[in-house]
Amino acid sequence: MTMPSEEMRPVFASTVIKQHPEDYLIVSIDRAEEALARERLKGIQPFSSVTYDYAEVSVILKAEEWDGVKTGFKEYQVEGPYTLITFDIVLDLSLVGFLSVVSAILAENGVRIYALSTYLRDHILVKKKDAEKTVALLSDLVDRCKTNP
Repeated sequence: MTMPSEEMRPVFASTVIKQHPEDYLIVSIDRAEEALARERLKGIQPFSSVTYDYAEVSVILKAEEWDGVKTGFKEYQVEGPYTLITFDIVLDLSLVGFLSVVSAILAENGVRIYALSTYLRDHILVKKKDAEKTVALLSDLVDRCKTNP
């Protein structure tokens, strides 16, 4: 099983794995509908993410919120349900390899992730069916880093 570098272990040892209880969706809205997206999505609640890419508007939001804002969109794709997992530790932007350790461990165990980073924290979305397995694997990683600094 993958083990983080010696310098990375204290970071993982201090990490709290937070599993959000809501179901999440990943939505791709056609870029031609950007104006409607800006109007309809301005009130979505945390945790959410909206990225305006050159080819699409990519949205992560609670499944129940999508039901309330999707009216009017003509071209979109939806994937889910996903579970959001937050690494509840403020990560220094100079830190290298945090998500590579996470993705390696989960890949070794057949778990696909959708990674998202904010200024202070990293997050992953996993298929809802993989949520408990993912939390167990990540909690084991944290515990191994606590006992093997």
